[in-house]
Amino acid sequence: MSQDKKVALVTGGNRGIGYELVKQLALNGFQVILTSRNPEMGYKAAQKLKESDLSVSFLLMDVDNQESIRQAASTVKERYGRLDVLINNAGVYLDENEKLLTMDPFILEKTMATNFFGVYHVIYSFIPLMQKQGYGRIINVSSGYGEMREMTDQGVGAYKLSKLALNGLTQLIAAELNGNIKINAVCPGWVSTDMGGSSAPRTPDQAAKSILWLATIGRDGPNGGFFRDGKLISW
Repeated sequence: MSQDKKVALVTGGNRGIGYELVKQLALNGFQVILTSRNPEMGYKAAQKLKESDLSVSFLLMDVDNQESIRQAASTVKERYGRLDVLINNAGVYLDENEKLLTMDPFILEKTMATNFFGVYHVIYSFIPLMQKQGYGRIINVSSGYGEMREMTDQGVGAYKLSKLALNGLTQLIAAELNGNIKINAVCPGWVSTDMGGSSAPRTPDQAAKSILWLATIGRDGPNGGFFRDGKLISW
């Protein structure tokens, strides 16, 4: 690998939006690390892209497991010595429109563990690589459900809270960052994936393109924002 080639990592990259993010990053000249908690699916997805002569490698990482995250970060440091772009795409949607006061509390706990704490631990473990080189772009894949105004309507409570917390995390980390390291959140819209369902109007390809512009913003680019289709939206 060329020392000048930028390295990107995508969590949950074996399918849906994540797979398209990996593909489009590779098409734009990145060395891309596709992570997945499922070794068989992750390896198969990476191999499919490599067959198209794209610079993609697979790395096992479960965002619900802190030791798995630490091991993955150690591997990236040893193998590449850098990380330029981190996209926190892995997430779960377990609500099925249930109410917070009647759902099994495990649903909320599991949702927060993946959608919020998983992202936090991934950033915590990988950001030293960015700080070492004084450059990095972090993108948290969020949702319009994470806007404060969505909290006034009942239903989908676990998912809404997890994305609200993720948006807050994005702002807090942005306030702590110095230099040319940027972190932003983005809503990809309603996308036709296993999570979004077949009736969703947007394709994973369209969703990925609406996210990836944040991977190449300059020093004067946004930090701590929440975007949809390139436009800053309210929290």
